[in-house]
Amino acid sequence: MKATEIRELSNQEILERIDNEKTTLVRMKLNHAITPLDNPNKLSEMRRTIARLMTELSQREMNDKQNS
Repeated sequence: MKATEIRELSNQEILERIDNEKTTLVRMKLNHAITPLDNPNKLSEMRRTIARLMTELSQREMNDKQNS
């Protein structure tokens, strides 16, 4: 997921995506421990996506505080 796509989401959608991505990452880690994934780089991509979502959310919170 690209940063431009993330910026278009609402705060609630970002929170939902974070929850979904985290649960998917946990499942992928467990599956990878049992049988190796075809592409283990997907784990890194998932972590980066979660980080991008969390960064956008925190930036919005900071902007809200500064504008208040």
